[in-house]
Amino acid sequence: MVGLKPSDVPPPLGVKMASAGAAACIADIVTFPLDTAKVRLQIQGEKAMEATKNIRYRGVFGTISTMIRTEGPRSLYNGLVAGLQRQLCFASIRIGLYDNVRDFYTGGKENPGVLLRILAGCTTGAMAVSFAQPTDVVKVRFQAQMNLDGVARRYNGTMQAYKLIFQNEGLRGLWKGTLPNITRNALVNCTELVTYDLIKEAILRHKLMSDNLPCHFVSAFGAGFVTTVIASPVDVVKTRYMNSPPGQYKSAINCAWTMMTKEGPTAFYKGFVPSFLRLGSWNVVMFVSFEQIKRAMMVTKKRFDTNN
Repeated sequence: MVGLKPSDVPPPLGVKMASAGAAACIADIVTFPLDTAKVRLQIQGEKAMEATKNIRYRGVFGTISTMIRTEGPRSLYNGLVAGLQRQLCFASIRIGLYDNVRDFYTGGKENPGVLLRILAGCTTGAMAVSFAQPTDVVKVRFQAQMNLDGVARRYNGTMQAYKLIFQNEGLRGLWKGTLPNITRNALVNCTELVTYDLIKEAILRHKLMSDNLPCHFVSAFGAGFVTTVIASPVDVVKTRYMNSPPGQYKSAINCAWTMMTKEGPTAFYKGFVPSFLRLGSWNVVMFVSFEQIKRAMMVTKKRFDTNN
């Protein structure tokens, strides 16, 4: 996969999954305020937000500034625990399994075609969502929750959130929005990984850069922009639907239709700038961390095997 030279020994599946989960957690910690700002911008305009209609979010940095001023700096990390739980489950599957699923589809052939890469990305993205959906529901609800006097908090802790959602909404509540989330993350995963691969291969093929940090940075940031453009509409619908109380929307499709009729097509790109900033920076931190952690784990494994 990305970052491996032909002469490198492919790391075992366990190393790839552990490296992907750890790198994604690092990336989440660094970029979480941007993700929280994105969620607040995406849900702005909902009926459920009328109690705080005097607070308006304008742009990513304006949103961050408003949140710090009205709720305190800690509000930017609402839902971080659930976010880290999500990445440990989610990224380890969607990124860690990508190579193996791609090789399965291609029969181990080198230089697979774009369509097979896309199929592999969609497959691991869908698998990851199906497993990690409850963590995403809790994360989004915490990020949408306001820490204001006079505004009731839906949840006071991560485990309490899982418990209350299960008690009040059942298993369907924990897996609420699975279909739009599968659609969104299948798009994100295949676009992110495939675009990164293609950009990096083009850079190296035309000898614009060597296979080092600047190349990884450009490839990751380009992948983040393309992914944001393609996945943003589904991401907004996913956020709105997962955050909604029971009965507000009949389905994810109904949520999308309500947004279109009441707020217009631009509603589907609410939070685009923080989405792009978050995905671009997240990709850079994640891919660089992923390669370094994976290499360190391989060195440690080699030393351990040698000593035994």
